[in-house]
Amino acid sequence: MTKIVTDLPHKIEVIDHIWIPISDGARLSARVWLPEDADNNPVPAILEYIPYRKNDFTALRDSIRHPYIAGHGYACVRVDMRGSGESDGVLLDEYLQQEQDDAVEVIAWLAQQSWCDGNVGMFGKSWGGFNSLQVAARRPPALKAIISFCSTDDRYATDVHYMGGAMLASDMLPWASYMLNRNAMPPDPRVLGDAWRDLWMERLHKMVPFSEAWLTHQHRDDYWKHGSVCENYDDIQCPVYIVTGWADAYLSSVFRLLEGLSVPRKALIGPWSHEYPTVAKPGPAIGFMQEMVRWWDYWLKDKATGIMDEPMLRLWAQESVKPNHQYDIRPGRWINEPSYPVPEGHIEPMQLYPNQFLLTTDTPSPDIFTIVGDNTHGMQMGAFVASGADGESPTDQRMDDGKSLTFTSEQVEQDTDIVGFPEFTVTLSSDKPNALIAVRLCDVAPTGESLLVSHGVLNLTHRDGHEYPAALTPHEQYQVTVQLNPVAHTLKAGHRWRLAISPTFFPIVWTSPEPVTLSIYASEETYLTLPVRPRRDDEDNALPDFAQPEHTPYIPHEVIKPHQNKRTVKYDAISGKTTLIDTHYSGNVVRLLNDRLEFGQHCTDTFTIQRDDPLTATSTCEHNSTFKRGDWDIRINTYATLTADKTHFHLTNQVDAYEGDVRVFKKTWNKSILREFV
Repeated sequence: MTKIVTDLPHKIEVIDHIWIPISDGARLSARVWLPEDADNNPVPAILEYIPYRKNDFTALRDSIRHPYIAGHGYACVRVDMRGSGESDGVLLDEYLQQEQDDAVEVIAWLAQQSWCDGNVGMFGKSWGGFNSLQVAARRPPALKAIISFCSTDDRYATDVHYMGGAMLASDMLPWASYMLNRNAMPPDPRVLGDAWRDLWMERLHKMVPFSEAWLTHQHRDDYWKHGSVCENYDDIQCPVYIVTGWADAYLSSVFRLLEGLSVPRKALIGPWSHEYPTVAKPGPAIGFMQEMVRWWDYWLKDKATGIMDEPMLRLWAQESVKPNHQYDIRPGRWINEPSYPVPEGHIEPMQLYPNQFLLTTDTPSPDIFTIVGDNTHGMQMGAFVASGADGESPTDQRMDDGKSLTFTSEQVEQDTDIVGFPEFTVTLSSDKPNALIAVRLCDVAPTGESLLVSHGVLNLTHRDGHEYPAALTPHEQYQVTVQLNPVAHTLKAGHRWRLAISPTFFPIVWTSPEPVTLSIYASEETYLTLPVRPRRDDEDNALPDFAQPEHTPYIPHEVIKPHQNKRTVKYDAISGKTTLIDTHYSGNVVRLLNDRLEFGQHCTDTFTIQRDDPLTATSTCEHNSTFKRGDWDIRINTYATLTADKTHFHLTNQVDAYEGDVRVFKKTWNKSILREFV
């Protein structure tokens, strides 16, 4: 047990490793931060429960967050899930029943500890945000409130696998490949002693590529319904705080949760990426650690912090800016809504019609516009799930606009706010039975730059829902509505709206099996709906600004090699092939000074395609990780690739594990999976 010296209200001690027993005999590895007098003065416990390895890859981020909360009178417990870190077992997929069952037991165990007063809260980002919601739906008696960052209520509709019924090429295989590498990582001998190698070998021999299951379930079936709390929002009976950022992918779920839940709830959306608001880019970052303490104090200690007297929904309304590959700050202002759905009159929907390549409020004359898909449309979109690193923001959209069917409005005469979900309702037809429509909404500056505001995709075979897709009848007209991602955006006076339409969107989503020509029928039944929000400055300015970020210092460490992100698009004028290379965490190596553990990772995702042939689409992911302490020297290399023909996806995964220079494990998985209207 070690002590942490801080100027926080409570002196802290840390239990670096503790075993949490599970009823089937398994043990889960945990770290605990708690006030040094908690055994005599028990406090509520706060659980973070994820598979990302507390002893290495999350050790730094854990060290700035958990001690801060512990220093305000809580026992913070960071648990590695079964199959990760030093915990027993093998991790076979996301959000399994076993994961939830274990969490329920962990919460009961926490409530019984001498340093816990019986009340438990739970929080997490991404995976931890997902399972905070899922575990809350299990209603463990001691769980009194949760905070869910960057998460979803619907695993099919809003995650890294599918969007609008289209397969997410940008993230499905890269994320599965990332987890393949993580699942092959060894336990730490400092914790397990000589037993580390037996557990490592068990995991290597029993592991499976997650991508095989994800590609096998191409529709919203029972596989995706499991863990999707939208199946019954009333399962959740404890208060919920939902947090994300406009640069993240987990947006629409915030609004669904606010509308669907019946418990006390709040939501916050800032300008941030897939990161905690205290450190996230784009900024401004805020003192959300203080907000977390206010939330926990109110629900776990019954203190009158005033947090539930504030509006249910708080949003950062972003302003028009010049498109850039990265932003340190996104200019804007905080706006508030007392409830969601918003009260009548708070949003005034405006309809704009595609009208002779313009967007106008006038009902258009009947017309037909056609667009032949360019498979390189989408290369300027940036990262789907952005971390705030260089190269991840969508760049100037004019190149992709030129590959789309576009309609542009006149300049607006005054600043115009839209808040909520833009929607495009359209009568269309396709010349092929399997097609998609991708819709982008852009902010066009007087100088011509095109800034991405929002986007949406619909696999047209999913026009009647995601459970039972059906082929299109070529050239038959259908009316569909494409819901774009929610936004809070201020279009500056003198700027224009642009609607861009395409039957391709690579590498965000996988291409259709054949080249598609899409026809758009202009009429009063084809229109863009913008959720215009009249200014309410007095109401929006009534709340004080958030505090500045606070946290405890990182644990002592040194950066051996800083990571560098690179995102490059290359075009071969002879072959017509376009290649996007996304290198992230490149060369990142860190040494923890407390135990001399050195670890690092390197990830490269590559996407290639030819402009006129959708079957040339290829996704390749290479992930490498290293661990070293003294003579202990481990290296994990994983490789994955995905291609497709008209009828099947073809998937390869490979793992190589090394001790020093000796390869101790190698396995390759090859699988062909039938394309089912994707």
